[in-house]
Amino acid sequence: MKIVMTLLVRDEADILDEHLTFHLNAGVDYVIATDHRSVDGTTEILRSYERDGYVRLIREDAERIRQSDWMTHMARLAASEHGAGWVLSSDADEFWWPRGGSLEEVLETVPVRYGVVRALSQSFVPRTSSGWFADQMTVRLALIAPINDPGSSFRPVAKVAHRADREIVVGQGNHDVSGAGMRTLRSWYPIELFHFPLRSPEQIARKHQNTLAAWHENLRGDLARARSFAGQGISRAFYERVALDDDAIENGLAAGLLVQDTRLRDALRTLRGGVSGSQRPPVRRGVAHFDRSSLREDAAYAAEVLSLADADLVRFGRRVDELTARVAALEGNGRRGR
Repeated sequence: MKIVMTLLVRDEADILDEHLTFHLNAGVDYVIATDHRSVDGTTEILRSYERDGYVRLIREDAERIRQSDWMTHMARLAASEHGAGWVLSSDADEFWWPRGGSLEEVLETVPVRYGVVRALSQSFVPRTSSGWFADQMTVRLALIAPINDPGSSFRPVAKVAHRADREIVVGQGNHDVSGAGMRTLRSWYPIELFHFPLRSPEQIARKHQNTLAAWHENLRGDLARARSFAGQGISRAFYERVALDDDAIENGLAAGLLVQDTRLRDALRTLRGGVSGSQRPPVRRGVAHFDRSSLREDAAYAAEVLSLADADLVRFGRRVDELTARVAALEGNGRRGR
């Protein structure tokens, strides 16, 4: 079974090497990447992997982003030109971690009548200290309660892995897909998605500027935040507000609000032969190792999955309220027209 990852990036040079090498060692066979107007070295990183035969690079220079369209195009290429069995639609700050075995082993167990499985996103928090992100960001939020702010990078969400299909449509944000036979296997999340959305003041400033430039409308609310924080000084203040120092982390761990999680750091160190740092590690198939979880870990994970279900209910309620308001507005316009 061939696993193809599709990737949409813009100015992700600080994390892209780790992302590509980790997944190529963890069971992804090939990457189709769309680079949207990067200027920070991202394009050169992708070209180096392309020369080595691991990446197909697509360049998009349009000012505005068309995220769903571009992800759909890459997913269809994976099915029609690259022989994919499964497709993972990813961002560069996401690391797909199978819960035991390997990505291939997990996906091979999906019954044939299902075409989609969901991955639970685990958000790692930024630190006031500086350094390589994998060394610094080893603490994540415990999903004991939903964060329902639609503009928050830390709200509990799920992304999907799906069987390859030439007619697939990937939804906004890679949270869902549609197509023939794309029935979702619900209540089972065999992959965790380690998410590192906020990594440094410089990365945050770049993210705000790019969001402001690329999005005409953002369904999640990131555009409004980018308008508020665009500019190096203000973005740095935003980072300092959300980054945690040692005391805050210690208190959060003691209260059960944070979880110490070094799995990705340890895997990336293994790929580098035990050395931390940002130099490009080699691609050595099968090096990444995924220990099977204990019963205690499975129980804790099940509790976190329930928090995602709670968050889905809140989002569903919000959507119903939005549709109700739109219907009321249309009815009001109709009465005034008469």
